[in-house]
Amino acid sequence: MTEAAVQRVPEAAAVMPVGSGEALFALDDVGYAYSNRVVALDGICLQIWRGERVALLGANGSGKSTLLKMLDGVVGPTHGKMRALGGDVAAVAAGEDGFRFHRQVGLVFQDPDIQLFSATVLDDVAFGPLQLGLTKGEVRERCDEALAAMGIAHLADRAPFELSGGEKKRAAIASVLSLRPEVILLDEPTASLDPRTKWVLVDLIQRLGEAGRTLVVATHELDIVPLIADRVIVLNEEGRVVADGPPAAVLADRDLLVRANLIHEHLHEHGGATHSHPHDAAEGHHDPVPTRPAGRRPTPQAKARPSTGASGPRRP
Repeated sequence: MTEAAVQRVPEAAAVMPVGSGEALFALDDVGYAYSNRVVALDGICLQIWRGERVALLGANGSGKSTLLKMLDGVVGPTHGKMRALGGDVAAVAAGEDGFRFHRQVGLVFQDPDIQLFSATVLDDVAFGPLQLGLTKGEVRERCDEALAAMGIAHLADRAPFELSGGEKKRAAIASVLSLRPEVILLDEPTASLDPRTKWVLVDLIQRLGEAGRTLVVATHELDIVPLIADRVIVLNEEGRVVADGPPAAVLADRDLLVRANLIHEHLHEHGGATHSHPHDAAEGHHDPVPTRPAGRRPTPQAKARPSTGASGPRRP
């Protein structure tokens, strides 16, 4: 990808200063249960403001994807109240005013194959703008802009099934960028990517934030969080918010990260001492931390214990 390409991330139109005006999203005791019985989210209270860069952390099954779908108006809460962009998100999920809403909010799914369905990458990127009734010239301008921002202009005429995993992710993001939304929601954008492609995408996400977008990025990869977010929200395995704050503070709380199953502690003895190695659940990185002399029983704090008290049966 050339430097010129990555600098052409389009800005959202008429972006107000961070934190100004009404919250873009306001959730008050919101919950969601699949088939009204399998609890995915419970008791969610939070606000997301214009211009924020939010990392949504949680283990697999913690409800991150469900929360993103709710923010995108794909589903409405099964209980509680939620407003999005000044309106009731339940109305959007029911099909009311969805056209306006989805011009302002774009969701990039974890699996790009869900998002890419056309004969060529260009067709996928053009699909959204074509629904807006724009002229051919305007559609082409938006497509060129989005493809250049993702560094994939050379893939415009390729079929999506011919692309690598990283190329598909970038094409899926381009298909959202072509709508020039104010809010971009990304579900595990770096999952299953090789290291080089992962960090290319991290750089692109940074540039989207610098261009004024409101970003909510669901991930369990802790190493990318300080680079892409100025706020971190942590969901536990019961689908509840257990932390909300600056990246440095949240990532420094290892007890919290263990309880949320974002890292785990592996105890073993060598050299006459027992060490606890906190591991990043996504990457397997760890730093040895002395915990006790050899031969002593581990303290309760030294072990990662599963969370209890789920409010209902959990989604598989």
